[in-house]
Amino acid sequence: MHNLFRSDRKHDLNVWLDGEGEEVLRKIGIREGQTILDFGCGRGNYALPAARIVGEEGRVYALDKNRRALDGLMQRIEWEGLRNVTRIDTSGEVEVHLEDGSVDVVLLYDIFWYFPLTDERLPKLLSEVYRVTADCGLLSVYPKHINSEQLRCTIESADFKLEGILYGRLIHDGDIESGRVLNFRKRKKGGGI
Repeated sequence: MHNLFRSDRKHDLNVWLDGEGEEVLRKIGIREGQTILDFGCGRGNYALPAARIVGEEGRVYALDKNRRALDGLMQRIEWEGLRNVTRIDTSGEVEVHLEDGSVDVVLLYDIFWYFPLTDERLPKLLSEVYRVTADCGLLSVYPKHINSEQLRCTIESADFKLEGILYGRLIHDGDIESGRVLNFRKRKKGGGI
């Protein structure tokens, strides 16, 4: 029996990677020439469209602990002839081995099943994100699997200011679904933006 409410996963992923992902990321604020960190990038369903947007002058850092997922992403990157993605393998620690203020946009998309609000690593992660984000840089969060209001308060206490909430179609586990993204701006120490 065919389930009318379940999307065709392969079709959804193709639609996403064939342009819809780029449209969404442009609305979120990703631009040509920027440096992006996709923390917990998985198979790269956001890293790949971001790499297309930022172009040759930009850079995408794809960080994940799943080596097979990163292998698959790098194969897709090579197949497309993109040379602006740097793979960062991690064992699950929250340290981001990038220079202070070197990233224009950080994506924290669907990672909160791994970093719940009660996890003592979450403040450390947000501190690292703050450190690597450029002044007035963008932190974009897809708050799947978490109380988004509590997460907003936690992120704001880490010196980010909520700039906006965007509603629309997002990709999750290969399926396109309705969701929302919280965009924050990095505050300068002392409270200014």
